[in-house]
Amino acid sequence: MGIGLWLVLRQPEEPTKQPVGLPSAGLEKRMPIPSDKVIDYNKLKEGTDHALTDLMEKRKAPYGVEKSVDIIAGPDESIKVGQETVRLKHILDEVRLNQGEILETDLAGKPGPKAGDAFGIHVVQPGENIWDIHFHLLTEYYGHKGIDLSPFADEPDRLGYSSGVGKILKFSENLVHIYNLRKRTLETDLGLISPLSKIVVYNMGRVFGLLQSIDYKDVDRIRFDGETLWLPAAQQ
Repeated sequence: MGIGLWLVLRQPEEPTKQPVGLPSAGLEKRMPIPSDKVIDYNKLKEGTDHALTDLMEKRKAPYGVEKSVDIIAGPDESIKVGQETVRLKHILDEVRLNQGEILETDLAGKPGPKAGDAFGIHVVQPGENIWDIHFHLLTEYYGHKGIDLSPFADEPDRLGYSSGVGKILKFSENLVHIYNLRKRTLETDLGLISPLSKIVVYNMGRVFGLLQSIDYKDVDRIRFDGETLWLPAAQQ
């Protein structure tokens, strides 16, 4: 009898400090943003731009999400929420800088996000927290696959052990970023979320790559040690 391992996923490494002399993405000079590159959340919420609504529905369809993600945008587009407009590239540069990637990739001549990459945006609403936001996305994803996720699927069992869904949610906190639209900076404390002034940013490829690698019938066998998510192979 032996134990094999498959589906081994690790959290990103700890962010490194910003190199001395490297300008912060937060100090980016604001330049005029072409109106055709702006995805206006206000118009989506009010339903006043049918073409934009249709575009978002078309972009969401392959992922099986509807309300859990408000916008899906490319790295060359911008997001407008209320009176605040921000380039998605600016947010992604902040993420790369926070992870110590800006200097390494730029000096090596390696590209950042590609034009075809997709990023999901959830505009934080009153009363929401990061756990519930993730769980809503997970519920929609599995619902699209014909799996009815129980409202209690993320809760610990009677002995206090985390469920498989709970472990996925905990691990997924490391795959998203919270951006403060008013302060123009990333938030490091996931517990501090303010409505309509902050957005949750998903790298759709990474998040859904994780979900697609997990067969739901095996979800309760998932293990998570605080850093690595894995699935032990079945014993023979």
